Amino acid sequence: MEAQNLSFGLSSTLPTSPIQNQKNPFFQILLKPSSSSNNLILKGVFLKPHVSFSPKNFPSKEFFQCRNCLQRTEREATTVPDSGVNKELRKKKLAVFVSGGGSNFRSIYEATLEGTVHGEVAVLVTNKNDCGGAKYAREQGIPVILFPKAKNSSEGLSEEDLVGSLRAYNIDFILLAGYLKLIPTELVQAFPRSIFNIHPSLLPSFGGKGYYGIKVHKAVIASGARYSGPTIHYVDEHYDTGRILAQGVVPVLANDTAETLAARVLQEVIISFNISCYECIIVVAINIEFSCCMCKEHKLYVEVAAALCEERIVWREDGVPLIRSKEDPNHYK
Repeated sequence: MEAQNLSFGLSSTLPTSPIQNQKNPFFQILLKPSSSSNNLILKGVFLKPHVSFSPKNFPSKEFFQCRNCLQRTEREATTVPDSGVNKELRKKKLAVFVSGGGSNFRSIYEATLEGTVHGEVAVLVTNKNDCGGAKYAREQGIPVILFPKAKNSSEGLSEEDLVGSLRAYNIDFILLAGYLKLIPTELVQAFPRSIFNIHPSLLPSFGGKGYYGIKVHKAVIASGARYSGPTIHYVDEHYDTGRILAQGVVPVLANDTAETLAARVLQEVIISFNISCYECIIVVAINIEFSCCMCKEHKLYVEVAAALCEERIVWREDGVPLIRSKEDPNHYK
């Protein structure tokens, strides 16, 4: 589909200079020099795709780097110590709770296999034994627990049994990924500051009992809010009231429906590239529809799961949790 122009406040008084990839001209970006330095400031992005990319043939980060950048990267690699995960850091055990297809669960699980998340999914908990997430877990050899116990059925665990089972699996963190049941007090108390949920709006707005799925996006549009996006928060004894840990932001457009907004929360793609000279790109925000999208919700949850497993969550004196940057320990995301 034709990409929309993305404007970040283009200056009408300062000159701009276009930079375009001539060999593969699928975008053009306008940059202007800072008046006080030789650095470039991103002023706008214009996208006009000439080709269609899929995840298999989408250009890598190195595709956009110039020769000088690559040479400098090679030099730095010989002098800068490895900033990866401490090899002595124990892999964390994760329990994921789902009620449906479990797309966030799949993203987190795949990230553990790739090493992006320094942990392993030890068990999946669901209130629907035949949901897509449970079926996928069984296919991967992941144990599945039914909770809560269904009425008039012997299947499923009680609150006490669930706590015991999760402790038996040595669970470090519990990740709710589309789990629609209220987490019992017994579980919250047994795993303090260790249970997380993802909600499809910018909490504290549009949260609480009854706000889930498409209902959230309908409420956002009806309110006239200009922005929405997923929130990852700590879980307490109530719906969507725990401390906020991370959020992603997408625009709400004038002609949005609940369905298009829901799709944008999932499908907004932002790909970042480092700049180090006038021949490279800083940031490209792409509104192109891919055959398989990197979902904003999925990306955010994977980033948070990685931070948890690398023990990069710190608490401010006023009780606000922050994520310490992996690249710069003095910076917080």
